[in-house]
Amino acid sequence: MKALIVDDNDIARTTLAHLAKQVPNLVIEKEYTNAIEAYHHLQENETDLIFLDIEMPEMTGIELTKNLLGKETIIIFTSSKKEYALEAFELNIADYLLKPFTPARFLQAVSKAQAIFDSKKENVQYDIDEFLFVRDSNVTRRLKLDDIFYAEAMGDYVKFYTSEKMFAVHGTMKAAEDRLLRLNFIRVHRSYIVAVGKIDTLQDGGITINGKFIPVADAYRKALNARMNIF
Repeated sequence: MKALIVDDNDIARTTLAHLAKQVPNLVIEKEYTNAIEAYHHLQENETDLIFLDIEMPEMTGIELTKNLLGKETIIIFTSSKKEYALEAFELNIADYLLKPFTPARFLQAVSKAQAIFDSKKENVQYDIDEFLFVRDSNVTRRLKLDDIFYAEAMGDYVKFYTSEKMFAVHGTMKAAEDRLLRLNFIRVHRSYIVAVGKIDTLQDGGITINGKFIPVADAYRKALNARMNIF
């Protein structure tokens, strides 16, 4: 899940960021000290989850949440006061963390958010015939995403490998990640995205797919192990 932290208290933001680092598959993309800056960010960008303080100058967390109605953003309120809880839960938030909270309580809230996030993904149906158009010897060819074993970043290009050949497409790894991670792919290295169902073996330092050794960076190892139910 991609997340924002919105809180005008420096210590609170630092604490949330530290706790979030302990959670696989949770990435804090931005931190904001007020709700108005967060609101402007959300007009141009999507995020999955917001850790949102309530009492902030100019715009409160509750006001921000009301302005986000219609979006699918998951909200976890963080507040030192109990009296906002009833109004907060009427906004269909995931959880209400009362400051100061324990790491265990934080993990419980994130688990609720993760369950909501996962349920949304399960409700979306993807066609196995989703595809990319790639140039191959001056011919534009349709490449099924299900045929891709892995993608590799190479300069200004992304190389897509199938069982038979490689296709090089001018573009960024970020664009490839946005498309592939909706399906059964996972990032394992800054230069590699792999199809989980096509992994042959796991070993120290990497994996093999179709006879190719692919390194797994430490930053992605926990997420890969969790995805493959390895503990």
